[in-house]
Amino acid sequence: MTENKVKHRTLHIIFLIVMILLACLYIYPVFLMANNSLKPFKEILTDVLALPSKIAWDNYGYVIEKMEYFRLFWNNVVITIIGIVGIVVFSAMAAYILDRRKTKLTKPIHTFIITPMLIPFQTIMITLLKFMNIIHLNGSTWGLGIQYWGFGIPMATFIYFNFMKSIPKEIDESAMIDGASTFRTFRTIIFPLLKTVTATVVVLDVMWIWNDFLLPLLMVNSTPASKTLVLAAYNFVGSLNTKWHYALAAMVLAILPSVIVFIFLQRYIVDGVVAGAVKG
Repeated sequence: MTENKVKHRTLHIIFLIVMILLACLYIYPVFLMANNSLKPFKEILTDVLALPSKIAWDNYGYVIEKMEYFRLFWNNVVITIIGIVGIVVFSAMAAYILDRRKTKLTKPIHTFIITPMLIPFQTIMITLLKFMNIIHLNGSTWGLGIQYWGFGIPMATFIYFNFMKSIPKEIDESAMIDGASTFRTFRTIIFPLLKTVTATVVVLDVMWIWNDFLLPLLMVNSTPASKTLVLAAYNFVGSLNTKWHYALAAMVLAILPSVIVFIFLQRYIVDGVVAGAVKG
């Protein structure tokens, strides 16, 4: 084995060890949350780092009943589906037109669409809340799902636009010669080619919408029928007394579905990002 190969292998092992340590650093708080969700309240106060002496499954049973888990789970599903469908459809169509129709306004419009990515939500949340009250989109699951369009479309359009450059324009020209309209060309030919990047957008936005706290807190917290799982988990946290065993169990139940989605679809994130970077 040559000296260069030994050096390369050593650097690779060091890099791998560093990545494992960083992964453990990020995973450890999640482990603590899951570990303490299985303890009685007294054990959490005694030693938060210790393993449970006896697994308290009753914490989860109580939380599921108290927070009406399955009803709120359905609220999350409705909000997430509405948000994802709108983000994918509108951002993909916008990216397609911006890439295919080159005019003097193309670049300004593209900049206008993606600029909101740079605006912190906290700077507009009060104005947004008042405006949503005026147009009656406040306090409902479908109204909350629609609001995610405005926050998710800029980033999704940016991703789609970069990937769209990899699709030859000759495909569009052939479809037009055969008599297909612009919309039909996009729907039947172009959009199926965006499968990889669409999966990336879906996974990223599912993780964001499902676990979001601030926007639901502003828009649906005052309406019990429209609350989300994360908001319900926060109900176990009080200013004077926090039921940590219930709060942690509720949080595990709230984020578990999105974690499962991420585990099964995480490869699409890498595939989509790499495809856009290489081809774009």
